[in-house]
Amino acid sequence: MALTSHSWLFLSAAFLSVGAEISITPEPAQPAEGDNVTLTVHGLLGELLAYSWYAGPTLSLNYLVASYIVSTGDETPGPAHTGREAVRPDGSLDIHGVLPGHSGTYILQTLNRQLQTEVGYGHLQVYEILAQPVVMANDTALVERRDTLRLTCSSPSHAEVRWFFNGEALPIAIRLGQSADGRVLTRHGVRREEAGAYQCEVWNPVSVSRSKPINLTVYYGPERVAILQDSTTRTGCTIKLDFNTSLTLWCVSQSCPEPEYMWAFNGRALKNGRDHLNISSMTAAQEGTYTCIAKNPKTLLSGSASVVVKLSAAAVAMTIVPVPTKPTEGQDVTLTVQGYPQDLLVYAWYRGPASEPNRLLSQLPSGNWIAGPAHTGREVGFANCSLLVQKLNLTDAGRYMLKTVTLQGKTETLEVELQVAPLE
Repeated sequence: MALTSHSWLFLSAAFLSVGAEISITPEPAQPAEGDNVTLTVHGLLGELLAYSWYAGPTLSLNYLVASYIVSTGDETPGPAHTGREAVRPDGSLDIHGVLPGHSGTYILQTLNRQLQTEVGYGHLQVYEILAQPVVMANDTALVERRDTLRLTCSSPSHAEVRWFFNGEALPIAIRLGQSADGRVLTRHGVRREEAGAYQCEVWNPVSVSRSKPINLTVYYGPERVAILQDSTTRTGCTIKLDFNTSLTLWCVSQSCPEPEYMWAFNGRALKNGRDHLNISSMTAAQEGTYTCIAKNPKTLLSGSASVVVKLSAAAVAMTIVPVPTKPTEGQDVTLTVQGYPQDLLVYAWYRGPASEPNRLLSQLPSGNWIAGPAHTGREVGFANCSLLVQKLNLTDAGRYMLKTVTLQGKTETLEVELQVAPLE
C-alpha cells in the first residue's frame, strides 16, 4: 500500500517519538515582509519517508501547512497553506514573499522507515516595512505653566517608538511623562524650553520611519519689563536732559508673542502703541514720570516699568527762545525764558545794551511791572520773565537783553537777537 501524507499522519500517532535533535533556523534570520525565506532544517538523521510542516504551536491538523513524501516528491497542502509555501527534498520549507502574518512557531515532523517520528521546532519573525507615523498634539500653542502638553505617536504598527526634539534624540523622563508603550508624552504645566519641533520614529530590525515635525509654541511673559535709553537700562532711574534736546525711550521685555505696548506720562495714557517713545524737544513741560506697560495678548499677563525725566542742571541755566522763532511783520512774538531763577527778586528787559535809558519794562517783587523809556505800549512782561511783543514791525528787530536779580543778590544777563521778516 502506498503511504500517503494523511495515512502516515495517523500512523505516527501509533508510535513513540524518538528524542529529537532537529533544529530549524530562518534564512535570512530577520526577514522583512516581501522577502523569500527558507526555514532550514538541521540534524535530520536516517532514511526518512516523509515530512510534515505545521505553522502553529501544536501538531494539529488545523495548523498543517503541507506534507511531503520523500520517495515520490509529492507535496500535499494542508489547511494552513497560504499558497506561498513549498517543501524542499531536504525537508526545509520555502516561503515566497513572506508577510507579517507568517510570523510564529513552525514545527517539522519527520517519519523514518521504522515508522518513528521526530519533531523539530523553530520560530519565524517577519518584520513589516513601517509606514510613516504621525505626531498628534492636543494643541500646538500653549501657555506656560498653565496648559498641559500631550503628544501622541500614531502608527498602525506595534513597532518600538523613540522621540526626537529639534532633530536630536529626546531624553525622556525628567519632565516629560512617557506612557508604557512609549507612544504618548505628557507634560503638565508646559515650559518655554519645551517649545520646538517634535518627531517620533518607529523602528524594527529591518525598517525605520520618522514622522514629519510638529512645531510647538509656548506663550509666556511679559517678564523683566524695562525701559532703555541707547541700549542702557534706565528702569527706576532719573534721566536728566539738556533743554531742547531729544530723547528716545525703548520698552523691552521677555515675551512670546511680542507684547502690546502702552505709554503713560504722569499717570495719563499717551496715544502711543509702539515699543518706543520719542521726546523731540525737552522742556520743563516734559518733566515727569514715563511708564511703559507691556501686555501679552495670549497669556493676558502684563508688566510695567517707569523712569523719571528731568531737565539737567545745565538746562536750568536761563535760555531765551523766540516763539515763533522767525516771526513776520504784524505777528506777535514771545521771548520765552527757560530756566529762570526760582528765587527771582526782579528782572528788567532792555532793547539794545542793558543800560537804563533803553529799558523796556521791569518786573517788581509785587508781581507788577513798570514800563521803561523804551516801552512802546505793545510789550507785556510775565512772571516767568518772558516778554510778549505784539504786532511786530520791522523796527522791533534787533538785540534784546534780560537782566535778573535773585533774592541772594545774584545777577545774570542774557541776550537774544530778534529777527522780523517783512510781509511779502
